[in-house]
Amino acid sequence: MNLTQLRTFVAIAEAESFVRARGLYLSQPAASRQIQALEASLGVLLFDRLGRRIKLTPEGEDLLHRGRRLLQEAESFAERARALKGGQAGTLRVGGSTQHIESVLADFLPRFKLNHPEVDVDLVEEGGARVPERLERGDVHLALMTSGDDAYSYKLLAPVLVLAVVPATHALARRTTLEISELTDHPLLLLRRDYASRGWFDAAAHIKPKVLLESAAPHTLLALARTGRGIALVPSNVSIAQDAVQALPLVRRRTPIGRWAIVAWDSRRFLPPYGKLFIDDLVAFCRDHYPGRDLLRRTSPLPRPRRASVPG
Repeated sequence: MNLTQLRTFVAIAEAESFVRARGLYLSQPAASRQIQALEASLGVLLFDRLGRRIKLTPEGEDLLHRGRRLLQEAESFAERARALKGGQAGTLRVGGSTQHIESVLADFLPRFKLNHPEVDVDLVEEGGARVPERLERGDVHLALMTSGDDAYSYKLLAPVLVLAVVPATHALARRTTLEISELTDHPLLLLRRDYASRGWFDAAAHIKPKVLLESAAPHTLLALARTGRGIALVPSNVSIAQDAVQALPLVRRRTPIGRWAIVAWDSRRFLPPYGKLFIDDLVAFCRDHYPGRDLLRRTSPLPRPRRASVPG
């Protein structure tokens, strides 16, 4: 068994296909030969072949979890060696939601690259509610996500609020905030449940909402809200052109509904030195450039999480 065979096994197992496996620069016959060689060296069958389809055997499912850990340890070993060599160069994998990539990282990354040209940043996009899973699995070194999980070390970036977006001509548009109980009689435009902000709304709502649409695209909801189809509920880090709409922080008993955005890492795994540079630069950037900061003045401050960490 070697690491190349193990990487091939993990990639094929996660894709459930020899053809769609990500990151493999092998022909299907070459990948099949590697799997056959691995099965022979281990003495177990890893996949059931069902015509053109494949499925992990029970032995394969067990070994997949161990294989991922072995690859993570091997990568940490190599990263540690580069760091000991004095390296400020390498690849940093950063995970985040569509909103974080669009509204924060798109502007931040050119500045970071200018100051640290030897660091390559690979982005991994995921629904906000699933970003922590990527960090837990070791798919990313750093994750832009929201507070609430004390399993990870993190630094604070900025508050993120749930906004109620209405047309500028709407009766509610002159308000500075909107109490969640006032949504009872209004049709709502909601994000799907893989968005973290949808979970915050569901947890705070003690109403049975009239849901007009659930969408994976915040700007679809904003377009419908602009034409008066309903009230769109989106996180404050979504870019909103406020010429035709008004965005109101959603509150429950005058307390804003939201979470702090954080940059998080798993302290059990090795974080390369350039990861620490990324964290410090991102925190400094977000002090002035995190989207939606102007809306924070309309409501009481969002409480800070109890714990924030320093990378070390």
